[in-house]
Amino acid sequence: MKANELVAMNDAVIRNALKRSARVPMTEERLPFTVRVVRSDEQLHKAVAIRQAGYARHVPEFAETLRVPEASDQREGFVVLLAESKLDGSPLGTMRIQTNRYDPLSIEQSVELPARLQGTSMAQAARLANDGGRMGPLVKAVLFKAYYHYCMEAGVEWMVIAARPPLDRQYKALMFEDLYPGELIPLSHLNNIPHHVLALNVRSAESSFAEANHRMHDFFFRTRHPDLDLTSGDFSSWTAASLPVAMPAMAVNA
Repeated sequence: MKANELVAMNDAVIRNALKRSARVPMTEERLPFTVRVVRSDEQLHKAVAIRQAGYARHVPEFAETLRVPEASDQREGFVVLLAESKLDGSPLGTMRIQTNRYDPLSIEQSVELPARLQGTSMAQAARLANDGGRMGPLVKAVLFKAYYHYCMEAGVEWMVIAARPPLDRQYKALMFEDLYPGELIPLSHLNNIPHHVLALNVRSAESSFAEANHRMHDFFFRTRHPDLDLTSGDFSSWTAASLPVAMPAMAVNA
C-alpha cells in the first residue's frame, strides 16, 4: 500500500471515530478537587511538596534534590499543574508540562527522538506525583486529561513521556507507544536512571481510544470536568517558525 493511501485510510478512521463521538452527548462531572495551572508562589510550593513526597516513595535519593522549586518550574515553555482538595486546599497531585516552542524538550538531552517526531510540536510531561491516598488514581487520571487538553489547546502534535519500569505499563494502558520497544534508556538529565520513552499522537488519540473501546474513552473525551481549569495556561498560536531548530542541549530539569 502506498504512503498516500495509508494517510487517506488513517484520515478516514479518524473522521469516522469523530463522527461516532459527536453523536454521544457530553456529560458533566464534578470532582472533589481542582486542577489548575500554578500561578503563585503558594501554589508552586504546594506542588513542590507533593512532588518531593511522591518521589520519596520510589526514588528517595533523587527526591532529596526536589525539596525546593526547580528553575524549569518558572521558565518559558513550562507549566506546572496542581491538584488541590476542595475540602481544605491541601495538595493532592502535580505534573509539569514542557512544550518545545522555545527550547528542545529536556528528554532530548539524553536521547534522539525518532525522525517522525523531529520538527513537530511536542509536549513532555514530567514530575508527575500524587499523595498516595485513595483518590490518587483519580487525581492521576485528571492530570493526564489536563495534559491532553493542554496539548489540544496549544496545537501540540505529540505527547512525550519517560517512565521507569513498571510505571511504563500505565502509560501503555493509556495508548502511549514505546518509541524504543523493550529498550531501557539511561537518561543523563535524570541521574542516568533507565527509562522507557513513550509518545502519543494528539491528533489521533480520541480515535485510537474509540477504536480500542477503551474504558477511559468517555472520561477523557465525553465528560466535562469544570474543576479542571486551564484558562491561565499559555496557548499562544503555534507556527512552523516558532518550532525550535537544531539547538545545543540545555541543562533543564525533566
